Amino acid sequence: MNTTNQDTFTSTFEFKTTWETCFDDDDFVKVFSSDILENYIINKRWYGGKASTLKYIEVVDQFKITSKKNTYYGVLLEVNFKEAFYQHYFMPLAFMAKEELDTSTVIAPVVMGKQTGYLVDALHQEDFRKLLFDNIVKSKETPGLKLVFHKGSSIEKEDYQSSRFMGLEQSNTSIIYNDSFVLKIFRRIYVSTNPDYEISRFLTERMHFENTPRYTGSINLALAEGNITLGLMQELVSNQGDAWKFMLEQADGVFDNLKRKKIKIDKLPDIAMFKRLRINEIPPEIIDWVGLSLFLRIQTLALRTAEMHIALGSDIHETAFTPTTYNGDYTVWLKNRMLYQFQNRLNIIENSLHKLDGLALELAHQFMENKKLVRKHFVDFDWTKMKSERIRIHGDYHLGQVLVNGDDFYILDFEGEPESTIRDRKVKQPPLKDVAGMFRSFHYAIYATIFNNKEKYPFEQEELFKAGEILYKYFVGVFLETYIEKAQSGNLNIGYNHEIDFLLKYCLLEKAVYELGYELNSRPRWAVIPLRGIQSIMNY
Repeated sequence: MNTTNQDTFTSTFEFKTTWETCFDDDDFVKVFSSDILENYIINKRWYGGKASTLKYIEVVDQFKITSKKNTYYGVLLEVNFKEAFYQHYFMPLAFMAKEELDTSTVIAPVVMGKQTGYLVDALHQEDFRKLLFDNIVKSKETPGLKLVFHKGSSIEKEDYQSSRFMGLEQSNTSIIYNDSFVLKIFRRIYVSTNPDYEISRFLTERMHFENTPRYTGSINLALAEGNITLGLMQELVSNQGDAWKFMLEQADGVFDNLKRKKIKIDKLPDIAMFKRLRINEIPPEIIDWVGLSLFLRIQTLALRTAEMHIALGSDIHETAFTPTTYNGDYTVWLKNRMLYQFQNRLNIIENSLHKLDGLALELAHQFMENKKLVRKHFVDFDWTKMKSERIRIHGDYHLGQVLVNGDDFYILDFEGEPESTIRDRKVKQPPLKDVAGMFRSFHYAIYATIFNNKEKYPFEQEELFKAGEILYKYFVGVFLETYIEKAQSGNLNIGYNHEIDFLLKYCLLEKAVYELGYELNSRPRWAVIPLRGIQSIMNY
């Protein structure tokens, strides 16, 4: 048997306390949170503190939950960092005697009282996974409980049949039940309801929005200081992968066509950025190059995006979801956030110039030369000129958050932007911020295709970039035409043309500046993509 973490401990931890009373025992809590957890947590994919220095871990709360066979604990951890901030995590804990152990993922070998065994992440125990599922599907409204299970209105009586992990563990852990439902356990937690839970439940139960996995249940902790979302269960949507993978395949075909159809890039008709296009207005040369079906798919994606926004912005009862206008408070929040982020990116770029060469270096210098222009654009946000409304939005909208289902699309993961605080993720924003996120994702897919297939297309990189920029503008034009028409017919107030263009440009710039930090930190070669995006948005 491969006990993955056992080799990190040369000896077994021995405690006088039994498993049933361990969290009342100061000695256990102290050793568990320092010697055991510090060693374990830093290697987990869901641990978000890898770039910081861990100072100490504290158990801030815990609850007991029992099945017929076993006692489990839900443990809330506060991880404190030397950089003077902290994060909270959720850790379900099991103790398995040696003979019962049926997983290779072990936290530590221990003796509890007189019993020898292992501390294990409880999610690796089928008995625990079944316990969570049964509690959700059999839940009833019981006021006053600390641990609150909720069953969605769209789920019928359901018996537990099977459970398995879904894909690789990311920032959350997802479990598939009965091949029909996905329970996402949030590893990093906040003293506030998780936006993914909040929006998913709202879209399903209040707005009956069809193009997102249906909300079927949740697990929350009701604490004095607020609610903490531990789990969100949704229907499992059959799909052919995400829209990012789909778009990379499509873009590869489009660039392949340049050679196959002997297309002269210089002769391709260009259009202005944000020019709205109906399908029958796309020049025949472009249809010949790209094909009609990809534009039809972009139309469908635009339609689903608009329908999502109409649903998120059409409730007049629930204050968390009622549309609101622009005001001075929002503007102060926005400008502070943008200027802080912009300064942070300038610092990163100054420290990263040595990692760049060629076009990326040239664009980085251009960006530095034009930093006053970019900063001015962020400061020039004048709320008094805004006639549109702000709503709750997806907040981290890109091709990777969309599933392809036949000819249709399903939108998921409403958790919001990973870098933002939980409070900032719930601020009502222009729906066009999501649209801008999707446009940046189109731009990425086009450039990623060029980067990943350099040897495949017999053209100079500059020529491919030129074709890519033209392709991008047609994607944007087709998407915008469908999106705006649908949004306006659904009474979503996104403003008139001048305001739409201003907000799109503002949000595109915000997204590209945000991406710049990510690329410079993790893969500097790709910094070309956001730098190119900023250049084309600002026209410098």
